[in-house]
Amino acid sequence: MSRYFLFLFLSTQLCAESPRELIEQYAADASLHQRHWAITGDSAKSYDREQELTQRWLTRLGKLDFTNLESPDQIDYILLRNDLEATLMRLGDRRDDALELTPWLPFRPIIDNLTEQRVHGDPLNVEKAATTLAPLAKDVIDLQNKLKSAKEKKSEGEKKPLSPALPTPLQAVRAADSVDAMRDSLKSWLGNYEGFLPDFNWWIKQPYDEAAKALEGYAKYLREEIAGIKGKDDAPLLGKAQGASNLQEQLAHEFIPYTPDELISIAEREFTWCENEMKKAAEEMKLGDDWKKALLRVKLQYVRPGEQETFVRAEGKRAIEFVTKRDLVTVPTDCAEWWGTRMLGPQEQKEMPYAAYSGHDILVAYANESMKHEDKMMSMRGNNRPFMRNVVPHELIPGHHLQRYMADRHSIHRQGFSTPFNVEGWALYWEMRLWDLGYQTTPEDRIGALFWRMHRCARIIVTLKFHLGQMKSDEMVKFLVDRVGHEKFGATSEVRRFIKGDYSPLYQCGYMLGGLQLIALHKELVTSGKVTEKQFHDAILHLGPIPIELVRASLLKQPLTHDFKTSWKFDATTKN
Repeated sequence: MSRYFLFLFLSTQLCAESPRELIEQYAADASLHQRHWAITGDSAKSYDREQELTQRWLTRLGKLDFTNLESPDQIDYILLRNDLEATLMRLGDRRDDALELTPWLPFRPIIDNLTEQRVHGDPLNVEKAATTLAPLAKDVIDLQNKLKSAKEKKSEGEKKPLSPALPTPLQAVRAADSVDAMRDSLKSWLGNYEGFLPDFNWWIKQPYDEAAKALEGYAKYLREEIAGIKGKDDAPLLGKAQGASNLQEQLAHEFIPYTPDELISIAEREFTWCENEMKKAAEEMKLGDDWKKALLRVKLQYVRPGEQETFVRAEGKRAIEFVTKRDLVTVPTDCAEWWGTRMLGPQEQKEMPYAAYSGHDILVAYANESMKHEDKMMSMRGNNRPFMRNVVPHELIPGHHLQRYMADRHSIHRQGFSTPFNVEGWALYWEMRLWDLGYQTTPEDRIGALFWRMHRCARIIVTLKFHLGQMKSDEMVKFLVDRVGHEKFGATSEVRRFIKGDYSPLYQCGYMLGGLQLIALHKELVTSGKVTEKQFHDAILHLGPIPIELVRASLLKQPLTHDFKTSWKFDATTKN
């Protein structure tokens, strides 16, 4: 190797040991792991390799001299360490979840072994593979028949322990999802060899077809007969409570130094504030303090079918004009002009009954001609004008669309550390700021804004109580309907999304609590006169979607340690 190339090699090695470079390299490794093991689903070996990869990166990160790093690099160090530790925690939870389903997936090793052989590129012995695959269909059918028998015995009042034990409805759904994933893995395995290996179909076609059919039937049986999901309209609300200790661990990784019970108390206090403001608005509407009656009147202020998309676009432009005229935040021209709208279909509204943001578009929920009449009316009432005047700036500008635009252009390496307390907290913070700045000019519009703030409080209350085992899914729906004023269609859709388990149980807490964090930080920096509104907001956007306590540490130039832990008591009623 020439001296020149040796110099380049050594320089590259030295530069690579900055936290930012480690973040980018780890992201590449994690992505490669995901792609390499995708065909196997959540197999035991894929878990092992993910754990090995994560531990290796923790060791490598620990070799950096934290004290000699600049402040931005120290924050990157803390972000990566926290993310790696959180990954190990989530990996343990996933292992436990998979182990829990073992009694109803005893045939899984057959599929895992075949697909792992494919991942490693080992030569395939077709005859041996056929011999391995041949018993699968019978094993699946036998297990399904045993579950049928156990279910019949249970319905007849059998008191002896059932063998095999019946899964709960939630376990049945999760097992069915795993069966579907295994069937997809087997199909991918087949596609790699079919037509390429001589005699492959002669040996494999029959056992594969029988296995695929048996797996499809088994997944269907689990969903329909055990979980009771026989139609899309009336699917039961199923979810798994995480428990207090798990929630506390997740809160630590989100840099929130509170217990679940303390967060519920904060939410209940904020909820009371919203109710009092609702009563004031109701009085302005000549309805006394009957805010629920005022809310019903507001819900009737919806546009005619077919006009919602036009209304949303007009509200988007109004919000942009409001923040730019007051010089509250930088809004680049392209960001202000390049966003779109997309109408949500009836099935999508089963889980998204209100507007949402998706990368470029605001997703608009409204009545569709294929809906039942009752659902049409609930959709229109739930997406009325005053409600949407609060939702549109939340989703677009100065909310998520502006946030996404900036994240794609500043601190790009930090995008993997996205947290709902920043992402959703930013948009909720703007609801609060717009309220303080007089964005809502009528009592009806204030009720529309208050409805959503109450909803964010309720999300904290119902989701944490569910995961603490203090509230059931039907009680969550009832709370949203009775206490917040949701339509039952919207409340049911919301709860289904809250407890389904597709994302962190803390996600719903991120809106209000993240907003309160940013409000507290605004008081420290803007209200105190240290920076302007625009400087404050631009600085937050440039730091990326990271935990707000680390945003605070950066803006206040606080000293940091390599084992930095959350400690900022941002709520006004608590002390540091």
